[in-house]
Amino acid sequence: MSTDIVNKKARLEYDILDEFEAGIALAGYEAKALRAGKATLAGARVVVRGGEAYLIGATISPYQEGNVPKSYDPERARKLLFSRSELAELGGAETQRGLTIVPIMVYNKKRFIKLLCGVARKKKKHDKRATLKERDERRDIERSLKNQ
Repeated sequence: MSTDIVNKKARLEYDILDEFEAGIALAGYEAKALRAGKATLAGARVVVRGGEAYLIGATISPYQEGNVPKSYDPERARKLLFSRSELAELGGAETQRGLTIVPIMVYNKKRFIKLLCGVARKKKKHDKRATLKERDERRDIERSLKNQ
């Protein structure tokens, strides 16, 4: 039962330069909700502060409304588990002008829940159009090969 939660706009709006895999520190009910696919990464980002990385802006809806504490915040900052070398690299990338760290996908890896995030540069409008054009051309070619 592998449920992937994908940030669909990440690859369209950003040019991904480097990808990193991280664990996420979650409560039990949040892990169940993620496995059930009750989360969104739209508008989320990763920040590095004080030698630690946090996922900000991701929404994890409750798995069952009645079994969640009353103080539960679905958009709280969640700590990400990186190695020291990865944290240093991400911290350096975050300080560079024009670069940001974007969550791409949340997925199961055996019994663990992992986050794939990437160091990214925002695309210009003409770059987005080129990406959409390439995708449409690729789809048309696959469609014509399938029909032959």
